[in-house]
Amino acid sequence: MDYFKEFYGYPQEEMVYRWRKNSVEAADQKSWRLYQFDFMGLRNTSDVVQTSAGDYIVMTIYFDLSRRMGYFTIQTYIPCILTVVLSWVSFWIKKDATPARTALGITTVLTMTTLSTIARNSLPRVSYVTAMDLFVTVCFLFVFAALMEYATLNYYSSCRKPHCKKKKKSKGPSSVRPPPTVIALNNAMYWQEFEDNCIYECLDGKDCQSFFCCYEECKSGSWRKGRIHIDILELDSYSRVFFPTSFLLFNLVYWVGYLYL
Repeated sequence: MDYFKEFYGYPQEEMVYRWRKNSVEAADQKSWRLYQFDFMGLRNTSDVVQTSAGDYIVMTIYFDLSRRMGYFTIQTYIPCILTVVLSWVSFWIKKDATPARTALGITTVLTMTTLSTIARNSLPRVSYVTAMDLFVTVCFLFVFAALMEYATLNYYSSCRKPHCKKKKKSKGPSSVRPPPTVIALNNAMYWQEFEDNCIYECLDGKDCQSFFCCYEECKSGSWRKGRIHIDILELDSYSRVFFPTSFLLFNLVYWVGYLYL
């Protein structure tokens, strides 16, 4: 923050302005207080501005202020961190509980949107990206990624198609094997007794050509050489480690970079 005074009535050739020693002093801070800033000190300078009409003296006072973190920590940083952590709860909810996980994901996304709006309204409108804007944006991306994680998991889980092989006739006494049954639980269908007779196709064979795979049959094959196998059905297990670790690393880099560098 600075305050300057320019004198255009008299150029430098006619009048020169100089600061007296200790001419600018601040009153005792016990008599005044800034609630959002810490007063670090002040300094004064005298500069010469060159214009087409002549050279003029400019006297400037600089007030050095440091923004206090307490208000923004309570109002913005802590709620954003807690909202991101809350979005990770869905990784421990069964993937078949679609209403619960969808409601949790949408709620956390809307909460981050509200926190982002409140944070921007409490700060001056500037054209550059501030440190708080960066933090809130990254938190929003983490929450949105948690919601997209379940969308991906739900899509690949529902693409399973049972494909039964014809069982060879045995010469021994005939035994009738009960047909596979379907159990309905929480609007989810579970297939039973597919161990010997049935196998699962990977999206009609197309999934085995991609990087991700959701079936045991896709683990082997020449196309898999040199690639890392990622079981898409275990995406929740991967997310339980990836999301907290990456968010912790981001906070470490963020706070070290903006507080000490």
